[in-house]
Amino acid sequence: MEQKSKQNKELVIIRVFNAPRDIVFKMWTEAEHLAKWWGPKGFDVIVKKLELKPGGVFHYCMAKNDMEMWGKFVYREIVAPEKLVFINSFSDKDGNITRSPFMANWPLEVLNTLTFKEQDGKTTVTLKGGPCNATEEEQNIFAANTGSMQQGFAGTFEQLDEYLAAITI
Repeated sequence: MEQKSKQNKELVIIRVFNAPRDIVFKMWTEAEHLAKWWGPKGFDVIVKKLELKPGGVFHYCMAKNDMEMWGKFVYREIVAPEKLVFINSFSDKDGNITRSPFMANWPLEVLNTLTFKEQDGKTTVTLKGGPCNATEEEQNIFAANTGSMQQGFAGTFEQLDEYLAAITI
């Protein structure tokens, strides 16, 4: 029963992109590409740092009008072009983990696993994520907001679709 409970608190998103796996993997691992599509629609993304290695950090700012939200990935595992595992957190401009600006009891850390599978020149990206080192309350808040996260990632992945269509592969 505990295993089922844990699975219910996990976000799962599957999306097919019309591009080869090595190109889609690059979009997730190179600063110049991440800056063009990552984050909520309407936000500009500024990449402060990208160290693609286990223990390395992708530190970024999402900005719109006078609002800034900082975040970071800390990479745990990188298997090019098949898999990325990272902890995602909100942060301050110096990279220190902070609470979410929109929900006080949001988990401080979310463990994400991205897998990339290619078939017939298209790439299926599977994102699985869930709270890491979180309290029961934080886990429950995450689980209660998976629908909202699905919508947010749909917009972000739509931006990736548009970016992939616009670049020369």
